[in-house]
Amino acid sequence: MGPLPRTVELFYDVLSPYSWLAFEILCRYKNIWNVNLQLCPSLIAGILKDSGNQPPAMLPRKAVYMKEDIKRLGHHLQVPIHFPKDFFSTILGKGSLTAMRFLTTVKLEHPEMLEKVSRELWMRVWSRDEDITEPQSVLAAAEKAGMSTGQARGLLERVSTPEVKNQLKETTEAACKYGAFGLPITVAHLDDKTHMLFGSDRMELLAHLLGEKWMGPVPPAVNARL
Repeated sequence: MGPLPRTVELFYDVLSPYSWLAFEILCRYKNIWNVNLQLCPSLIAGILKDSGNQPPAMLPRKAVYMKEDIKRLGHHLQVPIHFPKDFFSTILGKGSLTAMRFLTTVKLEHPEMLEKVSRELWMRVWSRDEDITEPQSVLAAAEKAGMSTGQARGLLERVSTPEVKNQLKETTEAACKYGAFGLPITVAHLDDKTHMLFGSDRMELLAHLLGEKWMGPVPPAVNARL
């Protein structure tokens, strides 16, 4: 019997492109590093409000840099990520509340589908420049991820229930307690110690903390094509 897997939590919001990058790297490495990866849908708006932070794109120079940064990172990490044409309306105006409540419901009811549904929501907003705020858009993502129409509709009907609202709030508050001021954050629980890492560019450091080998964002023998 081998060593028990270490628990690593990823707190993310599909509005965050850097969350997508961190998500894909961790999904590639979870078996290689023998970690129990816990996906934690959170609300970035709540974290920004709680910490007093603002979206990086609110500063014009950062917005220009971020657009190029994401393009370069997408190529490097082999993630098909593209800036939405109307960034401010899509990302800053409409928000992600329905999408993140839906993912919270998926985690509660069908956790085995959470990875695939999360990825499809990112694909919609950050790869194909499609909506993720309307119910039909969320349903389309869920169906593309492999859910039946009836299954997806049943989950969508629950997004406004107290259970789902409270769970999303609790997960967001947990991220804040770890010290989050934005997303993504990766939290590693090792030898009774908790390590919180911010951003998608701390995976080499995570490997060091885990005592594992970092083989770049696309490790050998992993099919990264999305």
